[in-house]
Amino acid sequence: MSSSKLFRNVVIGGAVAAGAAAWALAPRSFSDKRRNFVPSIPDVWYAHRGLHDAGSGLTAQYATESGDYVALARRMAEKAGYGSADAPGPIAPENSLASFAAACEAGYGIELDLQLTLDGKVVVVHDPDLKRVAGDPRRIEDLTYSELTRIPLYPTAKPGDAVAAPLPGAEDRPPLVTTPSAAPEGYYQHVPLFSDVLAVVDGRAPLIVEYKFDDNAHWDERCEELMEKGAALLAEYDGPYVIESFHPGAVNWYKAHHPEVNRGQLSWSTTVKESGVAEWAAGLLAFDWLSRPDFVAYDWHGGALPQVKLARAMGATTVSWTVRSSDELAECDAWFDHHIFEAFVPDAHQ
Repeated sequence: MSSSKLFRNVVIGGAVAAGAAAWALAPRSFSDKRRNFVPSIPDVWYAHRGLHDAGSGLTAQYATESGDYVALARRMAEKAGYGSADAPGPIAPENSLASFAAACEAGYGIELDLQLTLDGKVVVVHDPDLKRVAGDPRRIEDLTYSELTRIPLYPTAKPGDAVAAPLPGAEDRPPLVTTPSAAPEGYYQHVPLFSDVLAVVDGRAPLIVEYKFDDNAHWDERCEELMEKGAALLAEYDGPYVIESFHPGAVNWYKAHHPEVNRGQLSWSTTVKESGVAEWAAGLLAFDWLSRPDFVAYDWHGGALPQVKLARAMGATTVSWTVRSSDELAECDAWFDHHIFEAFVPDAHQ
Protein backbone atom coordinates (compact mmCIF):
# COMPACT_ATOMS: atom_id res chain seq x y z
CA MET A 1 0.00 0.00 0.00
CA SER A 2 1.36 3.43 -0.94
CA SER A 3 2.08 5.96 1.81
CA SER A 4 -0.54 8.36 0.42
CA LYS A 5 -3.22 5.66 0.47
CA LEU A 6 -2.23 4.62 3.99
CA PHE A 7 -2.44 8.23 5.15
CA ARG A 8 -5.87 8.61 3.54
CA ASN A 9 -7.16 5.47 5.27
CA VAL A 10 -5.81 6.64 8.61
CA VAL A 11 -7.52 10.01 8.16
CA ILE A 12 -10.80 8.39 7.16
CA GLY A 13 -10.59 5.94 10.06
CA GLY A 14 -9.86 8.76 12.49
CA ALA A 15 -12.78 10.78 11.17
CA VAL A 16 -15.13 7.81 11.51
CA ALA A 17 -13.94 7.18 15.06
CA ALA A 18 -14.34 10.85 15.98
CA GLY A 19 -17.80 10.90 14.46
CA ALA A 20 -18.80 7.77 16.36
CA ALA A 21 -17.52 9.27 19.62
CA ALA A 22 -19.42 12.49 19.02
CA TRP A 23 -22.61 10.56 18.24
CA ALA A 24 -22.26 8.44 21.37
CA LEU A 25 -21.66 11.45 23.65
CA ALA A 26 -24.17 13.84 22.10
CA PRO A 27 -26.73 15.26 24.55
CA ARG A 28 -30.37 15.90 23.79
CA SER A 29 -30.75 18.17 20.77
CA PHE A 30 -31.82 21.78 21.09
CA SER A 31 -34.88 21.13 18.90
CA ASP A 32 -35.96 18.29 21.22
CA LYS A 33 -35.59 20.57 24.25
CA ARG A 34 -37.61 23.31 22.57
CA ARG A 35 -40.30 20.90 21.41
CA ASN A 36 -40.75 19.53 24.94
CA PHE A 37 -40.37 22.87 26.77
CA VAL A 38 -37.51 21.53 28.88
CA PRO A 39 -36.47 23.96 31.64
CA SER A 40 -32.82 24.68 32.37
CA ILE A 41 -31.12 23.81 35.65
CA PRO A 42 -31.57 26.70 38.10
CA ASP A 43 -28.27 28.44 38.75
CA VAL A 44 -27.79 27.89 42.48
CA TRP A 45 -25.45 25.91 44.72
CA TYR A 46 -26.82 22.42 45.43
CA ALA A 47 -26.40 21.09 48.96
CA HIS A 48 -25.41 17.42 48.80
CA ARG A 49 -28.03 15.38 50.72
CA GLY A 50 -29.23 18.64 52.25
CA LEU A 51 -27.32 21.06 54.46
CA HIS A 52 -26.24 18.59 57.15
CA ASP A 53 -24.45 18.55 60.49
CA ALA A 54 -23.63 14.81 60.37
CA GLY A 55 -22.83 12.57 57.44
CA SER A 56 -21.16 12.69 54.06
CA GLY A 57 -17.99 14.72 53.67
CA LEU A 58 -17.53 15.58 57.33
CA THR A 59 -14.17 13.87 57.66
CA ALA A 60 -10.78 14.94 59.00
CA GLN A 61 -9.65 15.73 55.46
CA TYR A 62 -12.08 18.66 55.31
CA ALA A 63 -11.93 19.80 58.93
CA THR A 64 -10.39 23.17 58.04
CA GLU A 65 -13.68 24.42 56.56
CA SER A 66 -16.31 21.97 57.74
CA GLY A 67 -16.75 23.65 61.14
CA ASP A 68 -18.38 26.69 59.55
CA TYR A 69 -20.49 24.41 57.37
CA VAL A 70 -21.78 22.38 60.33
CA ALA A 71 -22.49 25.56 62.29
CA LEU A 72 -24.49 26.94 59.35
CA ALA A 73 -26.44 23.69 58.99
CA ARG A 74 -27.38 23.74 62.66
CA ARG A 75 -28.28 27.41 62.62
CA MET A 76 -30.50 27.05 59.56
CA ALA A 77 -32.13 23.85 60.86
CA GLU A 78 -32.99 25.56 64.14
CA LYS A 79 -34.35 28.55 62.21
CA ALA A 80 -36.62 26.11 60.35
CA GLY A 81 -37.89 24.70 63.64
CA TYR A 82 -35.73 21.59 64.02
CA GLY A 83 -33.76 20.84 67.19
CA SER A 84 -31.85 23.45 69.16
CA ALA A 85 -28.41 24.98 68.91
CA ASP A 86 -27.29 23.53 72.23
CA ALA A 87 -28.31 19.95 71.37
CA PRO A 88 -25.35 17.63 72.03
CA GLY A 89 -26.04 15.48 68.97
CA PRO A 90 -26.81 16.18 65.31
CA ILE A 91 -30.06 17.94 64.53
CA ALA A 92 -29.84 17.87 60.72
CA PRO A 93 -28.17 14.61 59.57
CA GLU A 94 -27.77 13.98 55.86
CA ASN A 95 -30.88 13.24 53.80
CA SER A 96 -33.24 14.20 56.64
CA LEU A 97 -36.19 16.56 56.69
CA ALA A 98 -34.14 18.88 58.91
CA SER A 99 -31.22 18.98 56.45
CA PHE A 100 -33.54 19.83 53.57
CA ALA A 101 -35.31 22.53 55.57
CA ALA A 102 -31.88 23.95 56.51
CA ALA A 103 -30.85 24.10 52.85
CA CYS A 104 -34.05 25.97 52.02
CA GLU A 105 -33.43 28.48 54.81
CA ALA A 106 -29.88 29.06 53.56
CA GLY A 107 -31.04 29.63 49.98
CA TYR A 108 -29.43 26.54 48.47
CA GLY A 109 -30.74 23.99 46.06
CA ILE A 110 -30.81 20.34 47.16
CA GLU A 111 -29.42 17.08 45.80
CA LEU A 112 -31.06 13.91 47.18
CA ASP A 113 -31.36 10.17 46.55
CA LEU A 114 -34.40 7.90 46.06
CA GLN A 115 -34.83 4.23 46.95
CA LEU A 116 -37.69 1.82 47.67
CA THR A 117 -38.49 0.21 51.01
CA LEU A 118 -39.64 -3.38 51.50
CA ASP A 119 -43.26 -2.20 51.37
CA GLY A 120 -42.75 -0.13 48.22
CA LYS A 121 -42.47 3.34 49.72
CA VAL A 122 -40.21 5.91 48.04
CA VAL A 123 -37.74 7.15 50.65
CA VAL A 124 -34.79 9.50 50.59
CA VAL A 125 -31.54 7.76 51.53
CA HIS A 126 -28.20 7.27 49.81
CA ASP A 127 -26.64 3.97 50.89
CA PRO A 128 -28.24 0.57 50.27
CA ASP A 129 -28.11 -0.05 54.04
CA LEU A 130 -28.19 1.95 57.28
CA LYS A 131 -24.73 1.03 58.59
CA ARG A 132 -23.02 4.37 57.94
CA VAL A 133 -25.92 6.64 58.88
CA ALA A 134 -27.50 4.71 61.77
CA GLY A 135 -25.06 1.95 62.77
CA ASP A 136 -27.59 -0.59 61.51
CA PRO A 137 -26.32 -2.98 58.79
CA ARG A 138 -29.77 -3.89 57.46
CA ARG A 139 -30.71 -2.95 53.92
CA ILE A 140 -33.34 -0.40 52.94
CA GLU A 141 -35.05 -2.94 50.68
CA ASP A 142 -35.48 -5.28 53.66
CA LEU A 143 -37.12 -2.71 55.96
CA THR A 144 -40.60 -1.21 55.90
CA TYR A 145 -41.11 2.52 56.18
CA SER A 146 -42.72 2.01 59.57
CA GLU A 147 -39.51 0.39 60.76
CA LEU A 148 -37.40 3.22 59.36
CA THR A 149 -39.36 5.77 61.40
CA ARG A 150 -38.16 4.03 64.57
CA ILE A 151 -34.47 4.00 63.62
CA PRO A 152 -32.73 7.32 64.44
CA LEU A 153 -30.05 8.67 62.15
CA TYR A 154 -26.69 9.15 63.93
CA PRO A 155 -28.22 8.29 67.33
CA THR A 156 -25.04 8.62 69.43
CA ALA A 157 -22.99 10.90 67.17
CA LYS A 158 -21.61 14.37 67.79
CA PRO A 159 -22.28 17.30 65.44
CA GLY A 160 -19.86 17.01 62.54
CA ASP A 161 -19.46 13.22 62.68
CA ALA A 162 -19.25 11.44 59.34
CA VAL A 163 -20.14 7.91 60.43
CA ALA A 164 -22.56 6.54 63.02
CA ALA A 165 -21.28 4.13 65.67
CA PRO A 166 -22.42 0.51 65.17
CA LEU A 167 -25.52 -0.46 67.15
CA PRO A 168 -25.23 -3.33 69.65
CA GLY A 169 -25.14 -6.56 67.67
CA ALA A 170 -24.44 -4.81 64.37
CA GLU A 171 -21.05 -6.41 63.93
CA ASP A 172 -22.04 -9.93 64.95
CA ARG A 173 -22.25 -12.60 62.25
CA PRO A 174 -25.09 -12.68 61.47
CA PRO A 175 -26.05 -9.19 62.74
CA LEU A 176 -28.41 -9.23 65.70
CA VAL A 177 -29.95 -5.77 65.24
CA THR A 178 -33.75 -5.61 65.42
CA THR A 179 -36.15 -2.73 65.02
CA PRO A 180 -37.41 -1.13 68.26
CA SER A 181 -41.13 -1.63 68.88
CA ALA A 182 -41.59 2.07 69.64
CA ALA A 183 -39.99 5.31 68.53
CA PRO A 184 -37.18 6.65 70.74
CA GLU A 185 -37.93 9.50 73.11
CA GLY A 186 -36.82 13.03 72.39
CA TYR A 187 -35.72 14.71 69.17
CA TYR A 188 -34.36 12.61 66.32
CA GLN A 189 -34.43 12.38 62.53
CA HIS A 190 -35.07 9.25 60.45
CA VAL A 191 -35.08 8.24 56.79
CA PRO A 192 -37.98 10.29 55.34
CA LEU A 193 -40.61 9.62 52.74
CA PHE A 194 -39.97 11.47 49.49
CA SER A 195 -43.50 12.85 49.68
CA ASP A 196 -42.69 14.40 53.08
CA VAL A 197 -39.48 15.91 51.71
CA LEU A 198 -41.43 17.50 48.86
CA ALA A 199 -43.91 18.92 51.36
CA VAL A 200 -41.10 20.44 53.45
CA VAL A 201 -39.29 21.95 50.47
CA ASP A 202 -42.57 23.14 48.92
CA GLY A 203 -40.96 24.76 45.89
CA ARG A 204 -38.57 26.91 47.93
CA ALA A 205 -35.43 25.27 46.52
CA PRO A 206 -34.67 23.56 43.20
CA LEU A 207 -34.02 19.84 43.45
CA ILE A 208 -31.60 17.43 41.79
CA VAL A 209 -33.30 14.06 42.30
CA GLU A 210 -31.15 10.96 41.91
CA TYR A 211 -32.69 7.54 41.27
CA LYS A 212 -30.43 5.13 43.15
CA PHE A 213 -29.72 1.49 42.24
CA ASP A 214 -27.35 -1.21 43.52
CA ASP A 215 -26.44 -2.43 40.04
CA ASN A 216 -26.38 0.09 37.20
CA ALA A 217 -26.22 -2.69 34.61
CA HIS A 218 -29.35 -4.46 35.89
CA TRP A 219 -33.02 -3.63 35.35
CA ASP A 220 -36.04 -5.38 36.86
CA GLU A 221 -39.60 -4.76 38.01
CA ARG A 222 -38.46 -3.12 41.22
CA CYS A 223 -36.37 -0.61 39.26
CA GLU A 224 -39.41 0.14 37.14
CA GLU A 225 -41.50 0.56 40.29
CA LEU A 226 -39.11 3.13 41.71
CA MET A 227 -39.16 5.11 38.46
CA GLU A 228 -42.94 5.08 38.23
CA LYS A 229 -43.56 6.02 41.85
CA GLY A 230 -40.86 8.69 41.97
CA ALA A 231 -42.08 10.26 38.73
CA ALA A 232 -45.69 10.23 39.97
CA LEU A 233 -44.72 12.14 43.11
CA LEU A 234 -42.73 14.67 41.10
CA ALA A 235 -45.56 15.11 38.60
CA GLU A 236 -47.75 16.36 41.45
CA TYR A 237 -45.02 18.59 42.86
CA ASP A 238 -45.20 22.32 42.18
CA GLY A 239 -41.54 23.25 42.25
CA PRO A 240 -38.41 23.17 40.06
CA TYR A 241 -36.52 19.90 39.76
CA VAL A 242 -34.28 17.86 37.47
CA ILE A 243 -33.50 14.14 37.66
CA GLU A 244 -30.29 12.16 37.36
CA SER A 245 -28.96 8.63 37.74
CA PHE A 246 -25.82 6.59 37.25
CA HIS A 247 -28.06 4.03 35.55
CA PRO A 248 -28.45 4.91 31.84
CA GLY A 249 -31.68 2.91 31.85
CA ALA A 250 -33.21 5.23 34.43
CA VAL A 251 -32.30 8.33 32.43
CA ASN A 252 -33.62 6.60 29.30
CA TRP A 253 -36.83 5.86 31.19
CA TYR A 254 -37.39 9.60 31.54
CA LYS A 255 -36.48 10.09 27.90
CA ALA A 256 -39.27 7.68 26.95
CA HIS A 257 -41.91 8.61 29.54
CA HIS A 258 -41.28 12.22 30.54
CA PRO A 259 -39.38 14.06 27.81
CA GLU A 260 -40.43 17.37 29.38
CA VAL A 261 -38.17 16.75 32.40
CA ASN A 262 -34.57 17.91 32.41
CA ARG A 263 -32.50 14.72 32.79
CA GLY A 264 -28.88 14.10 33.71
CA GLN A 265 -26.38 11.29 33.37
CA LEU A 266 -24.23 10.77 36.47
CA SER A 267 -20.75 9.43 35.86
CA TRP A 268 -17.15 9.30 37.01
CA SER A 269 -13.77 8.30 35.67
CA THR A 270 -12.51 4.83 36.53
CA THR A 271 -10.48 1.98 35.05
CA VAL A 272 -11.41 -1.45 33.74
CA LYS A 273 -9.31 -3.02 36.48
CA GLU A 274 -11.03 -1.05 39.25
CA SER A 275 -14.65 -1.27 38.18
CA GLY A 276 -15.07 -3.48 35.12
CA VAL A 277 -15.75 -2.72 31.48
CA ALA A 278 -19.30 -1.38 31.93
CA GLU A 279 -18.37 1.19 34.59
CA TRP A 280 -15.27 2.20 32.64
CA ALA A 281 -17.35 2.76 29.50
CA ALA A 282 -19.93 4.70 31.50
CA GLY A 283 -17.12 6.95 32.73
CA LEU A 284 -16.34 7.70 29.08
CA LEU A 285 -20.02 8.73 28.70
CA ALA A 286 -20.29 5.93 26.13
CA PHE A 287 -23.93 5.25 27.06
CA ASP A 288 -25.15 8.81 26.51
CA TRP A 289 -26.50 7.63 23.15
CA LEU A 290 -29.08 5.71 25.18
CA SER A 291 -30.06 8.44 27.64
CA ARG A 292 -29.36 11.59 25.54
CA PRO A 293 -29.05 13.65 28.72
CA ASP A 294 -29.54 17.38 29.10
CA PHE A 295 -26.72 17.53 31.63
CA VAL A 296 -23.74 15.47 32.70
CA ALA A 297 -23.12 15.25 36.46
CA TYR A 298 -19.49 14.22 36.79
CA ASP A 299 -17.01 13.63 39.60
CA TRP A 300 -15.38 17.04 40.14
CA HIS A 301 -11.93 15.58 39.41
CA GLY A 302 -12.95 14.85 35.81
CA GLY A 303 -14.13 18.18 34.46
CA ALA A 304 -11.15 18.55 32.14
CA LEU A 305 -11.45 15.04 30.70
CA PRO A 306 -12.00 14.96 26.90
CA GLN A 307 -15.39 13.25 27.15
CA VAL A 308 -16.75 15.86 29.57
CA LYS A 309 -15.35 18.75 27.54
CA LEU A 310 -16.80 17.29 24.34
CA ALA A 311 -20.24 16.74 25.87
CA ARG A 312 -20.21 20.32 27.14
CA ALA A 313 -19.09 21.63 23.75
CA MET A 314 -22.03 19.82 22.15
CA GLY A 315 -24.53 21.48 24.47
CA ALA A 316 -24.68 19.44 27.67
CA THR A 317 -24.74 21.36 30.93
CA THR A 318 -22.11 20.13 33.38
CA VAL A 319 -22.63 19.63 37.12
CA SER A 320 -19.85 18.69 39.54
CA TRP A 321 -20.13 16.21 42.39
CA THR A 322 -19.18 16.55 45.15
CA VAL A 323 -17.02 19.61 45.89
CA ARG A 324 -15.93 19.67 49.56
CA SER A 325 -13.51 22.59 49.92
CA SER A 326 -12.54 25.97 48.51
CA ASP A 327 -9.41 24.40 47.04
CA GLU A 328 -11.43 21.74 45.21
CA LEU A 329 -13.78 24.42 43.90
CA ALA A 330 -10.88 26.49 42.59
CA GLU A 331 -9.49 23.43 40.83
CA CYS A 332 -12.68 22.45 39.02
CA ASP A 333 -14.79 25.59 38.71
CA ALA A 334 -13.79 26.40 35.13
CA TRP A 335 -15.09 23.06 33.84
CA PHE A 336 -18.57 23.03 35.39
CA ASP A 337 -21.71 25.13 35.07
CA HIS A 338 -23.15 24.12 38.47
CA HIS A 339 -21.83 22.50 41.64
CA ILE A 340 -23.07 20.01 44.22
CA PHE A 341 -21.24 20.75 47.47
CA GLU A 342 -20.86 19.86 51.13
CA ALA A 343 -18.43 20.32 54.07
CA PHE A 344 -17.65 23.97 53.28
CA VAL A 345 -19.62 27.19 52.81
CA PRO A 346 -19.22 28.27 49.20
CA ASP A 347 -20.57 31.82 49.40
CA ALA A 348 -21.42 34.70 51.73
CA HIS A 349 -23.50 32.64 54.21
CA GLN A 350 -20.56 32.51 56.63
